[in-house]
Amino acid sequence: MNKALMALTVGLTFSLAAQAQTIYRTTDAQGNVVFTDNPDRGGEQVELAPLTVVPSSGEVRTGQTAPRLEGSDAAAASGSPGQPFMPYDSFRILSPSHEQAFPVGSAGNVSVELGIDPQLREDHRVRLLLDGQVSQTAMHTTAFMVANMNPGEHVLQAELLDGSGAVRHRSSPVTIYVHRASVNRPAD
Repeated sequence: MNKALMALTVGLTFSLAAQAQTIYRTTDAQGNVVFTDNPDRGGEQVELAPLTVVPSSGEVRTGQTAPRLEGSDAAAASGSPGQPFMPYDSFRILSPSHEQAFPVGSAGNVSVELGIDPQLREDHRVRLLLDGQVSQTAMHTTAFMVANMNPGEHVLQAELLDGSGAVRHRSSPVTIYVHRASVNRPAD
């Protein structure tokens, strides 16, 4: 009896492990791609490569740039491999747009607006990185003002911090340009 029970347990363990590795890809009515382990929803079977796990210390040393987290907001929200926990459907920089240029007349002052959906939780904070360095301390806000930026190319990125102050997610970087003064082009 014990041998039969042991064989049944081992068989179930292997069958459940094999079934858990089968993923199916479907498209819903809105055209969104959905990955599921439920074969009843239809779709095509997807073969997944083994995951590589690299632990992160989560710290950024002075003089170093912050690590860039790859992927789109949709991939982060779906929990795709390589992305940290993301409790929001959207976490991105809405304004300024990528590769936007600012005229000399703006005096290097740039307003940054974040798109966070659903609304930022009460225990979460956001901070802004400018060229990989913390530009402003973490606040419960979706808008920042970066003052007196030097002329040239800059990279903006937002970080989501949880209640304990740990970085949970980073937005995709946005590159902006602050124009230099020129005798050929009057200030705006």
